[in-house]
Amino acid sequence: MNHDFATPVERRHPKGGDWPSQKWHHYGDGVLPLWVADMDFTSPPEVVEALRARVDHGVFGYGLVPDSLRHTLCAWSAAHYGWTIEPEWQLWLPGVVPALHLASLALTEPGDGVLTVTPIYPPFLKVAERTGRLPQQAALCEPASPGEPWRLDLEALEAAITPETRLLLWCQPHNPTGRVWTREELAGLAELVERQGLLVVSDELHCDLLLDEGARHRPLAAAFPELASRILTLWAPSKTFNLAGLTTACAVIPDAGLRRRFAAMVRGLQPDGNVLGLVAAEAAYAHGDPWRRALLGVLRGHRRTLVERVARWPGVAMSPPESTYLAWLDLRQAHGLAGHDGSPKQVLLERAGVALSEGAGFGWPGFVRLNFGTTASQLGAALDRLDRVLRG
Repeated sequence: MNHDFATPVERRHPKGGDWPSQKWHHYGDGVLPLWVADMDFTSPPEVVEALRARVDHGVFGYGLVPDSLRHTLCAWSAAHYGWTIEPEWQLWLPGVVPALHLASLALTEPGDGVLTVTPIYPPFLKVAERTGRLPQQAALCEPASPGEPWRLDLEALEAAITPETRLLLWCQPHNPTGRVWTREELAGLAELVERQGLLVVSDELHCDLLLDEGARHRPLAAAFPELASRILTLWAPSKTFNLAGLTTACAVIPDAGLRRRFAAMVRGLQPDGNVLGLVAAEAAYAHGDPWRRALLGVLRGHRRTLVERVARWPGVAMSPPESTYLAWLDLRQAHGLAGHDGSPKQVLLERAGVALSEGAGFGWPGFVRLNFGTTASQLGAALDRLDRVLRG
């Protein structure tokens, strides 16, 4: 089947409906949005057909997680990650961000330390504060030179651990840098986690969008089975198949005790399963892989385009992302922004009419995150606008 990733889909003023979009409506008609992490592609046709059939049924009462979905995810994990999981390990949830907060409430006590590494997806930095825990952070190692990868700084991470630290919020592949952590980095992390007696929430939301040819994701709990009793793994079809608005994710928890603690906290703090989201998730994992593979080819091409453009912007640095459709740009020395003390995101919004994500929200002012999960024509138009500012 040929999948169309080239024809723009009208999201701001669609014919036949009015469907407000955070991405396309937040900044108004004159702005090209490359910020919030949803793509501008229609979801796999098998997902759309499954949703259509469910809608045609016409009744949307309280649903249940079907056994078929649990077994489908087991099959996906075995085929794509080489990890055999069990249906009973799965707790289906209304999204990864709620799961981060629920994990903090379930697995720690008030005043305990919740640790993460920066830069990081902004909700990670709010979990401790919102749940009455102690926020703790450690910084990644910046690239030694432009184009080199960000790296995990184990010494900085260990230095941030205190007697209060109980929980590590981990992200692999990493948002926003796009890093796919090496086996060596993960082995060092695993040793530290075990020695310090930490629990881990491993957000692996972007794991099905590895951009390097032949790359294969290995879940943290699978790579280090001795840590499986300490790890809660979060997956979702939302980024891979562009289903974010259907608010469906899964926590995979091998340890029965940890699973009971988490399940007990969830009760009353989240709604029952999204009946359409569960249908979409099953269709995506069961039938969406050809679409995903085609998408990867498109994203690889967009990454090449972005690397070429960034090379033309004096003072702008970017490590090419190894996963997903997000790029992390260092604008602290950008010649085109010389003399501007405000946020680079705001300057580019005002001068170029392009919306990016503000780096300060990720813990690193002076950076922006750029979403290249859009059509080639839309990406090119936005990059042309950025050219006029960033080429100086």
